[in-house]
Amino acid sequence: MAISDELNGKVSLVTGGSGDIGGAIAKRLGQSGSTVVITYVGAEEAAEKTVKEIVEEGGQASALQLDQREPKDIESTIKKIADDFGRLDILVNNAAWNIGIPFPNLEDLTPEIWDRVLETNLRAPFLLARSSASLLKADGGGHIVNISSAGGISPGSSSIAYSSSKAGLNHLTRCLAVAMSPEVAVNCVAPGLVENTRMANRLPEAISSGARRQAILGRVGQTDDIAEQVLTFVTSTSVTGQTMVIDGGLPGAMR
Repeated sequence: MAISDELNGKVSLVTGGSGDIGGAIAKRLGQSGSTVVITYVGAEEAAEKTVKEIVEEGGQASALQLDQREPKDIESTIKKIADDFGRLDILVNNAAWNIGIPFPNLEDLTPEIWDRVLETNLRAPFLLARSSASLLKADGGGHIVNISSAGGISPGSSSIAYSSSKAGLNHLTRCLAVAMSPEVAVNCVAPGLVENTRMANRLPEAISSGARRQAILGRVGQTDDIAEQVLTFVTSTSVTGQTMVIDGGLPGAMR
């Protein structure tokens, strides 16, 4: 795909760009002319593969290691972006962690697992937004897109902790939209099951099969659709505080 100029001169940060959804988002932003920085925790090879694919298409990209459970690492990452590029226009909070624990198995959901999920999926997006606020506000047209989950709307996902973290992220989106207006628009994409991703592979089979069965379009969420919605949000000028569900049409998330 030829590089367009929709986001020419913009700098984007996509957390978890080594993953399937994050990689698709990073590549779509790169195709639209943005310089893209992606983060990874341990999957350096996958991150470099995404960078290589963006560069081979004529875009600009780089990768940084980030453990977003560490507030100091978040601050140093944003500082490096400021030092390297002097700006940040788009923040995509995509990185997340889940583990398959069926809802009835309350004893299996330990405090340690709860904290890891909430720190990664909810606290980190807030800290990233806070650390990057001045950069995002600088040109008066910054964007944050949080990647949530349909499990944050209806009670069904890999675990109670995951659903709770994503429900919190949905509302954090609205709160940040108020807090960072008028300079920064904050929106959210909430995928349901997305086939053949690492996240999907951690889901209990009952959840996965139920999503496939209930999707009224006959297919569940697609990474390309998620990436395209992110692009729509970051090129809009009058949309903020919204959550768009992409799940093939699961009735439970139609609210």
